Amino acid sequence: MSAHDLRGRRALVTGAAKRVGRAIAVALGREGMRVAVHFNESAADATETCRLVTEAGGTAFAIAADLSDRAAARALVDDAAEKLGGLDLLVANAGGYERLPFADVDDAAWDRLLELNLSAQFALSSSAAPHLSASRGSIVFLTCTSATVPFKNHLPYVVSKGGLRQLMRTLALELAPNVRVNAVAPGTVLPPPELEAGLIARIKSRIPLGDFGAPSDVADAVVFLARAPFITGHELLVDGGRSLY
Repeated sequence: MSAHDLRGRRALVTGAAKRVGRAIAVALGREGMRVAVHFNESAADATETCRLVTEAGGTAFAIAADLSDRAAARALVDDAAEKLGGLDLLVANAGGYERLPFADVDDAAWDRLLELNLSAQFALSSSAAPHLSASRGSIVFLTCTSATVPFKNHLPYVVSKGGLRQLMRTLALELAPNVRVNAVAPGTVLPPPELEAGLIARIKSRIPLGDFGAPSDVADAVVFLARAPFITGHELLVDGGRSLY
C-alpha cells in the first residue's frame, strides 16, 4: 500500500459528532478509511456522522469518552485501537473554547481549558504512540491561529493552544522516525451564530481572502497531512491569510 493511500487504514477522530470534527471524519471516510467517531454527550449527532462516513465510502462506529478525564482519554485510544485492530491516525480535534475577559479568568477557568486543550491531548498522544509506532502512523492536532496572533479576552484558550503547538513540535521529535506529528490551525471557520452582523463584517475585512473558511477546508488540510510521509513538526494555517497581519 502506498504511503499516500489511506484506503482501509484506521483513524480515531475526537470531537467528531458535529461541526469541524464531523467534516474531518467524513473526509477520511471519502478516502476509504475506517473511522472511530468520538463524542462526549452528542450520541445522536455521532450516529449521524457515522452514517455520513459510510455514505462517503468509509466505515465508522461511535465511541464515547469524557476527555476532561485523562484516564478516560487514554482508555478511549486503547478501546478504539482494539475495535479497529490497530491505529494509523489520531486526529485530536476535540477541545474547549471560552470567551473570558481577563478579570473573569479564575483558577477554575484556567484549569478547565488547559486540562481539555492541552493535558488531554498529551494523554491521547501518549496512549496512541505505541499503536501508531507499530503502523508508522501519524497524529494531527487541531490548534488555532490564536497561537500565532493572540485573541484578546480568550487568555486560557490562547495559552492552551500555544502549548498544544509546542506539544506537537516536541512530540514530532520524541516520536520520530516511526510517528509523524503535525497540526492544522484553523482561522475563522463556522463563527458563533450569536455574532452580530457588524462584527462579522469587521472580521471578514481583516481576512485577506475576504471570507470565512468552511469545515471542509480544515478537513482537506487534515487529509493532506495524513497522506504526507515527509512532513512532521509542521503547523498548517488554514486562515485565509489572517495571520499575515
